[in-house]
Amino acid sequence: MLAPQRQQAILERVRRSGGVRVADLVRELGVSDMTIRRDLEALAERGLLEKVHGGATINGPGSTEEPGFAAKSVRQQAEKDAIARRAAALVRPGTAVALSAGTTTWALAHLLVDVDELTVITNSIPVADVFHRSPRADRTVVLTGGVRTPSDALVGPVAVAAIRRLHVDTLFLGVHGMSVNAGFTTPNLLESETDRELVASAHRLVVPADHTKWGTVGISTIAELSEADVVISDAGLPEAARRELAERAGELIIAEDTK
Repeated sequence: MLAPQRQQAILERVRRSGGVRVADLVRELGVSDMTIRRDLEALAERGLLEKVHGGATINGPGSTEEPGFAAKSVRQQAEKDAIARRAAALVRPGTAVALSAGTTTWALAHLLVDVDELTVITNSIPVADVFHRSPRADRTVVLTGGVRTPSDALVGPVAVAAIRRLHVDTLFLGVHGMSVNAGFTTPNLLESETDRELVASAHRLVVPADHTKWGTVGISTIAELSEADVVISDAGLPEAARRELAERAGELIIAEDTK
């Protein structure tokens, strides 16, 4: 295998798993430790990954970096809108749904305001506000209490206690990142605890996540990829990621931007 081919294989492995170890690459690619370290150095110099002790990780936001809601809401808007439309098609009148915090779930909320007899559980202030601005008598919205995060989620023991005795048909879980090894992750430890309680409350787990979430790893895991009944992403999702999600999650849906 030539150096460019080997480096491409390494890069795909990092993007798929979120990180790699030198020892694993030596075994898998059948080359020396020094060769792998030179490959990692070359990829790091091009800004394609970040070298760490004993290996490399995806070159992206830190595992505890949490952008604010306003900053995230302007990213990948077309993709999020397409994903939200596919997610909305999964909601039937008369059901109970939970929407966790996130800008994709916020986009979804705008599409659910006209659904009949809907019960909505959310720990997201912006999501609750969408429904508050379009009131209807046959809808119930439950906003958990809790401590507010930079992404306008309500988290912590108050939120967990509010969710613990609830049961919903479908949870739409917003995530900070997703990878093979780490699963679905968040950069906020309290939010991961709250989100895990939401996962436990749901009969069906749907994860609407645009392609930029693949390979991003937050500090705390919410759920494994295999726990998702449906993952909805967009056309920008790499082929390797599609294979991994199709194999591990119950169903992968690719939302096309029809605008």
